[in-house]
Amino acid sequence: MPHACVIGLGKSGVAAARLLKREGWQVTLSDQGTSEALQQQQQQLATEGITVLLENSFDPEETGKDTPLQLVVVSPGVPWDVAGLVRARDRGIETIGEMELAWRHLKQIPWVGITGTNGKTTTTALTAAIFQAAGLHAPAFGNIGYAACEVALADKLPDWAIAEISSYQIESSPTISPQIAVWTTFTPDHLNRHKTLENYYNIKAHLLNQAKQQVFNGDDPYLRNVGKLMGHPVRNDACWTSTSGKAELMGDDAQGVYIEDGWVRTGKELILPANLLRMVGQHNQQNLLMAVATARLAGIEKNAIAHAIATFPGVPHRLEHICSWQGIDFINDSKATNYDAAQVGLAAVKSPTILIAGGEPKIGEDNDWIATIQTKAAAVLLIGDAAPTFAQRLQEAGYTSTEMVETMERAVPRSAELAKQFQAPVVLLSPACASFDQYQNFEQRGDHFRQLCLESFGLL
Repeated sequence: MPHACVIGLGKSGVAAARLLKREGWQVTLSDQGTSEALQQQQQQLATEGITVLLENSFDPEETGKDTPLQLVVVSPGVPWDVAGLVRARDRGIETIGEMELAWRHLKQIPWVGITGTNGKTTTTALTAAIFQAAGLHAPAFGNIGYAACEVALADKLPDWAIAEISSYQIESSPTISPQIAVWTTFTPDHLNRHKTLENYYNIKAHLLNQAKQQVFNGDDPYLRNVGKLMGHPVRNDACWTSTSGKAELMGDDAQGVYIEDGWVRTGKELILPANLLRMVGQHNQQNLLMAVATARLAGIEKNAIAHAIATFPGVPHRLEHICSWQGIDFINDSKATNYDAAQVGLAAVKSPTILIAGGEPKIGEDNDWIATIQTKAAAVLLIGDAAPTFAQRLQEAGYTSTEMVETMERAVPRSAELAKQFQAPVVLLSPACASFDQYQNFEQRGDHFRQLCLESFGLL
C-alpha cells in the first residue's frame, strides 16, 4: 500500500486525506497544532484508518521511517518552502498541493480557474451563481465554499468545476489546465512568501498559460501591460473586459465584454443592465463583467445570466452590510486583507466613514489607501499588531484623526460614538491586514465584528 502524508489538519487537509484513503493509500496527516478541536479530529480520523500526528513539524524521514513516503500533499496555507517540504522534494518525493490532487480526480470535467490579487471571491461566487442558474451542477470551491478535494469526494461529479485559485495553490498545482482561466487584478501581495513581484506574477501567469480560454480585467493597469512584461501569457483570442466602454477594450472586440450606456454587452449583443447587480463599487462592476464573459465563453444563455445577477445576494466579509443603527450602516469588509482591497472597499462606500483597520501587517504599497483615507475617513480606529505602524504612517501623511483601540471589542462601540460625532453614515471594517495576530482567519474576524455590532445595538 503506497504511503502519503498530508500537511495541515484544516478542511482541505482532511478532505485530501479522505480522498487518498478512498483511493487505497496509507495516509498520515501532520499538523503543528494541538488544540482540543484538533484532538477531536484526530480521534475521528483514527476511526477511518487515518493517522494524525499533532504538534508535529513534518520531517519526511521521520514520517516515512517505517513505510517510505511516495507522496506529500500540502494544504493551501502551508508555505511551500518550509524545511520538511524542501527536504521531501530534494529526496524525490512527489510534493503537490491539495488543489492539484483534486484536479487529478476531476480533470475529465471542464474547470473555470479564477485567480488574481483581489476580486477572486466575488467573481467566483458570481460565476458559480450564473452556471447554477443555467441548471448546471457547478460548485464553487478552493478559497471559497468547499475544499477542492471535498468536490472530488462527492458522489456526483460536477458539470463544471468553479475554482478560486490563490497563488499558493497555483504554485503547488503545476498541471491544472482550466477550460477557462480568469485573471481579476494584479497588485503587490504575498511578497512575504513569493519574495519578488516577478515570482508572484509568473505564478499567476502559469495558470493563464495552461488554460484553453483566457479572460482578463482590462481595467487593471498592470494587466493592460501584461504582454509587455515578464513572459507573454495573453493569446490573440483572449477575452478582455472594461467598465469604460468598447473603446477601452484590449484585444479582439468581438470577444470583449464591456459596459456602455448602462448595459453589459459584447460587440454583438446587449446582455443585461449593469445596475442589476446590487453590490456597490466599480470593482464589483469589473467582477460582474468577468463572470459574464466566462459564462458566455461556456455557452450560457443571457437569460440565465440576468436571473443570477438580479438575485445575487453578495459575498460574506466583502462589503457585507451587517446592520443599520440610528442611520449608520455597519459594513464588514474583513476580506480586505491588503492595501489595494481596503482602498477599493473604502472608495466604494459613502463618506464620511469611520474606518476600523489593522491586524497582522503585510508588505505592500499603501499610498493610494492613505490618500483615500484622507478624502473619505472622518476617523480611523486601529486594532492589532499593525496599529502603531499605521498610526505613524498616517501621521507622516498629515492625517491625525486616529485612535489606537487595539481590539474589536473596543472598536465597535467607539465607532458608533464617532459616527454620531462626525455625522458619518458608515462604519467600515476594512483592515488592510491579515487576521492571524488576533483571529484564525478573516472569516472569524468578520464574524466577530458582526456579532459585536448586533449585540451592541440590541439586534440579536
